[in-house]
Amino acid sequence: MKLRKILTSLLAAGMVVSLAGCGGSSNSSKDSSTATAEGKKHIYVLTASEDHGWTGSVATFAKEKAQEVNAAGTYTAEVITSAAAANQITQIEDIISKGKDNIAVVIQPMDDTVQSAIQSLINANIPYVAFDRIIDAVSSSAVSNVKGDNEGIGAGAAAYFVEKGMTPGEKVYVYEGDTSSVTTLRNQGFTEYLLGNIEFDGAKISDDMKWTKDQLSSITYSGAMNWSRSDTKTSYESLMGDASNADIKWFYAQDDELAMGILEALNGGGISSETKNAIFAASPVITGCGGLEEYYSVIRGDLYKDITSQLGGVMSVTYSPSMIQDAIQDMVDSLDGKQISQDHVIECHNVTSENVADYKSFN
Repeated sequence: MKLRKILTSLLAAGMVVSLAGCGGSSNSSKDSSTATAEGKKHIYVLTASEDHGWTGSVATFAKEKAQEVNAAGTYTAEVITSAAAANQITQIEDIISKGKDNIAVVIQPMDDTVQSAIQSLINANIPYVAFDRIIDAVSSSAVSNVKGDNEGIGAGAAAYFVEKGMTPGEKVYVYEGDTSSVTTLRNQGFTEYLLGNIEFDGAKISDDMKWTKDQLSSITYSGAMNWSRSDTKTSYESLMGDASNADIKWFYAQDDELAMGILEALNGGGISSETKNAIFAASPVITGCGGLEEYYSVIRGDLYKDITSQLGGVMSVTYSPSMIQDAIQDMVDSLDGKQISQDHVIECHNVTSENVADYKSFN
């Protein structure tokens, strides 16, 4: 009897071991462990939280692309979001600590403090693609660095102004996003186009419309608006608190949210009626950037129609969060053994009322 009990216990233990070997976790690491077991590469895609606006939409487009990768069956992919840089650093550390060989990373760094964690990926021989915020100190080790053409965005805004009749030395007001290289490049593209040093859409500014370096002093920069609509609205109301600024015709907003801040100020009660009349008499022109659906509605003429009818023009330059899908595809192509361009700059285009239907927006 005692021997039978021992044999029964051993048999039961053997069944448990067998079941454990066949089973799988139900959490997000399931795809990763399965991929490693099957010899597939597993792609971790690290983005900002999927909340709202441009950065939130990156995660939405990333998840769409991850589903496509999983459906294809050659590799597996999962999107991991984070609300802060410290959280993203921890995520990278967790990925490395698993000690898996068959993994790769596509990352939208939250900020430059993620540099040391990315260096850890490099030290662990884990291939990675960087998206949008490119950290120069580690960029040479990336499979590719995928970003929109920030310099081209500035050039596109300048080209639109010139098309609308801006002449050298006129007053221009620039609403800047932040203090990063993104803003620096968007400023640089704007002035370099006006000076005749770079092209937009295959053409340079005509010689008779070129600016001199001295004339660039007529450009005023807002300082960091932190990509905030409300900050821009407050700033514009303050600017127009001095009625002498009502004659500024050219407003280069470096993001659609910032452009919306100007429009909300014009629609609100923070500017006197007398000053508004002077503003509209100047027929100001406003440019944005990004692809925000709300701003595209303005460009289409569906929103703020009473205001836009008194403006000289509204326009946006493309910088879509869907570019994350290009970054993921770069990793897939690299894993397939294809040659990848390390410096992957995605061309931008001007979006006007004439072509807005041709471009995909985000909420």
